[in-house]
Amino acid sequence: MPLNAWIRSAGFAIEGILHAAKTQRHLRYHFYAAFIVLFTSFVLGVSRVEFLIIAVSIILVLAAEMFNTAVEATVDILCPQPSEKARIAKDIAAGSVLVTSCGVAVTGMIILYPYMGRLFEKGFQVARHSGDDIALMALVFVLISVVLLKAKFGKGHPLAGGMPSGHAALAFSVWVSITYLTGNFLVSVLTFVLAFAVSRSRVKKRIHESFEVLAGGALGSAVTFFFFKLFS
Repeated sequence: MPLNAWIRSAGFAIEGILHAAKTQRHLRYHFYAAFIVLFTSFVLGVSRVEFLIIAVSIILVLAAEMFNTAVEATVDILCPQPSEKARIAKDIAAGSVLVTSCGVAVTGMIILYPYMGRLFEKGFQVARHSGDDIALMALVFVLISVVLLKAKFGKGHPLAGGMPSGHAALAFSVWVSITYLTGNFLVSVLTFVLAFAVSRSRVKKRIHESFEVLAGGALGSAVTFFFFKLFS
């Protein structure tokens, strides 16, 4: 089935992201920086276009760092012995990360500087956002948190196993978002049942331990609840 093949391919790609996050501390630093910059931008209330520019810039940095990691691994396989050409290849790949990071840093400063100035002039105020925007951003932050936590614990795969359960985290994030967006008790209960069913299936299939699923559900719920309380 084409869908199954696509899911399998996506799993391999996510596996590569998680492996890089586990083994490359610089990539983890970039994820932490992405977490901070995106959250700060959301708090300051940058425009959608500016936020999109920041998000795409962050993606470029992460992609450049992963490309650098792939180049280093390939060079080590092809040339395990010390070599000047191998060193040059690695240095150029690392240089691409540096150039991208510097460009993104300048872009971020240009965008955020007026908002930071306004912060000092008018005092600290948390920007308000629509429910749809909050739900989407909460989902993004839950996903980043899952990647960082799985990288920290160094166990499991992105779509199977590990601490915490990504499926449970995303499912319960959706539950909290739908509860806030609809304000309907019945819809909230039905969504909770679906989230619980997704989480339960991870335990029944022996993909996760119960505490990993509980941790994922708590993470997704807490992050999303925090976002709605702060930004709505």
